[in-house]
Order: sequence, then structure tokens, then C-alpha cells
Amino acid sequence: MSEVHCLRSVDNLFVVVQEFKDYQFKNTKEEVLKDFEDLAGKLPWSDPLKVWELNTSFKKKKTKRKKINQNSSKRKMIDNGQGDKLDENDVKKEFSDNIVGSHILDYYENPAIKEEILTLVGEDLASCNDETDEGPKETELQVLKFRVTCSRAGERHCFTSNEAARDFGGAVQDYFKWKADMTNFDVEVLLNIHDNEVIVGIALTEESLHRRNITHFGPTTLRSTLAYGMLRLCAPQPTDIIVDPMCGTGAIPIEGATEWYNCYHIAGDNNPLAMKRAANNISSLLTKNQIKEGKPSWGLPIDAVQWDICNLPLRTGSVDIIVTDMPFGKRMGSKKRNWNLYPSCLQEMSRVCRPGTGRAVLLTQDKKCFTKALSGMGHVWRKVHTVWVNIGGLHAAVYLLKRTPQAFVHPSENVKNESD
Repeated sequence: MSEVHCLRSVDNLFVVVQEFKDYQFKNTKEEVLKDFEDLAGKLPWSDPLKVWELNTSFKKKKTKRKKINQNSSKRKMIDNGQGDKLDENDVKKEFSDNIVGSHILDYYENPAIKEEILTLVGEDLASCNDETDEGPKETELQVLKFRVTCSRAGERHCFTSNEAARDFGGAVQDYFKWKADMTNFDVEVLLNIHDNEVIVGIALTEESLHRRNITHFGPTTLRSTLAYGMLRLCAPQPTDIIVDPMCGTGAIPIEGATEWYNCYHIAGDNNPLAMKRAANNISSLLTKNQIKEGKPSWGLPIDAVQWDICNLPLRTGSVDIIVTDMPFGKRMGSKKRNWNLYPSCLQEMSRVCRPGTGRAVLLTQDKKCFTKALSGMGHVWRKVHTVWVNIGGLHAAVYLLKRTPQAFVHPSENVKNESD
């Protein structure tokens, strides 16, 4: 469970109770809602609820551990029975190293996340041993509070999301004898409906896992989970220089600096307000790390610079990776401006990116404009892969580009050579 919660590209976690690939909806609203009511008593709830209980226990232990760390930043020493003092963290690490396979830990680039997994797994197993030693305990039966959340997509449904949640929730309440509570609930039952697909699940997270690192938000702040996915797509290597030339609030370079600590990250934007937010986010993260570690932080491998995307203050061929969220032309900029901005951006990116090995991961919803701009850059950029993503209901694309071996030649030099 600890490993699942440490996944960096997942927004929400839930356990599936049952999935219906081709659910047959009746013709009338009354019949459909009656089917939802009958469905509640037919679902295999037992195993999913066991997972929910395990997850709840894990979260309680994690919360308790955070409180202990906040109350005491001093490292405790314990006696090994031979008159020697051993550090408790070293004992815990030695204990956990024997349990968590190295192949699992190798997945995580950041040593802080590795340590968190080791700590959490060690606490889980220690807790299990304690419960075994103490024997079974009698506990009073507690009436759980719950709510049903329905997410629906599709135009052929004769019912609303609220109606489905209401009737299905009423049946769940009758089946389990739980108490309905829309705000202070223990269990959140999910009813996800997409056209003819229906999934019933139980939520394992109260809020999205993308809510990390960023404290100062802008109008188009990128989710940390998507930022991680974009960075992972370009496979950063140690000592790589990674640049986000249109960083906004700094979500991508901040995620990069926390996960790929052995690379150097540069955040830049032409908007002074955006750069102020990015600087504040970096400062907040440093403070958070100091509190967590209980000692002064050595900082993060990241810098923030205000600049012009079309005239970057970087040497030609000095950057290994470019990762950025380009303006969609919706909340920021305009579709009309993109027709001039995109070609200029791609040209300047090709100048600073290392020929032959450099790569770029670019996110945009203005696919038509980007495709047109890229078509004139075939001599310096080669499209390797496209990943389709949903950004707040907008159908966007993440493009992975590879820098060709051809050296950068400024357009003005081409014109001069042709005239000669």
C-alpha cells in the first residue's frame, strides 16, 4: 500500500468493486434507477472493503508518524543490549532493507521517496507483529458514515448524476446500515458512468495526489502528476540540463528537481508575476524540506530566470532536455498569437537544444497550430511519439521530439548565403 501511495503520476486511487463494460440501461428513468438500487445488493463488496480497511490503517500510521516527526526533530538512540548506542533510523533501515526488494526501490529516482517506502513498510510489518503478539482485541462496532459520488459522461442517459447517486446511495445505506454524510464521511463509494461503461469503486484518497509541491497557483498551473509524466517521457539522465522556458508557476521544474535531483533544472518565463509565483513555490518547498528533515536544507538543483522565450540567454547546444506547457490560446495568450509564437519557440528551442541527443516534451491543446509549426522544422526536430491527455476537459497532446544531428543555423544566415 505504501508503494501505491508513492506513485507520482496517479491523481486518485480507488479500488474497483465491479466493472461493467457494456451495461444495459433500460428505456425509462424509473427503470434505470430501480436497477441501480438492485445493483447495490449484488456487488462483491467484501474484498474491496478489506483493501479500504488496509488503506485506512496505513493512512492513520502515516499521519501518526508525521506528527511524531514534527514534535521531535532529534534522532533517538537505542541500546542494542551490548552497551552500544545505535541510531533508531539505522535500525529501521536495516530492518526494512531485508523486506523491500531492490527492484522495487530502483523504480524511484528520489532517495527521499525510497526512505519513505522503507519506513512505511517497516512500520506496517512492526505493527502487524505487535498485533500478533498482543492477540486479538475486542472493538466496538462503529457505524460508518459514507457518501456516493457519481461521475457521468455521455449524452444518451435519461438520468442525472445526482439522481443516480441518490438512488444508488439509498440502496447502499439499506444494505450496510451505514449513515449518509456528504462532508464528514468515512467511505466514499464511486459510481463512474461513461456511455455504456459502469464502474463501482471505493475511493482510497480524500484529495488528488497531484496536490503537492505547489502552494502559489496561477490561472493555468499544471498538475504535478502530469508534470511528472512529461518528465519521465523524456528519460532524464544524471547531469542532464533540463529547461522549462515557459514555466508559469514552476510545476514542471519543481517536480523535476524533487524527483530527478541529479539533474539541473532551469525555470523561466517572460511574465514577472509568474516568475514571482515560481520563486515562492521553490521557497515554500525548501521550507517544507527543512521542516521534514529537521535540519537546514542544502537546497534544490533549480534556478528561476525571467526571460524571452524567443531569445533565451543560453548558449547554443547547451541544453539536454526541454519540457514545457505551451500556451493553449484559451486562458493565456490567443490562438492568433500562437501562429507566430509556436514557430519562433520551436526555432529557439532547436538552437539551445543539443544536436543529436537533445529532446523536447511539449504539451499543447492547439494541435493544428503546433503541427503546422513543426512541419517547417523537420530539419531540426523529429516527432517521436504523441500522448493524448485530458486537461480540464480539453483534448490536448504531449509531443515527444528528438533533436536531429543537424547544427543550428540562424535563418538570417540562410538568407545571407542565398543572396550570395
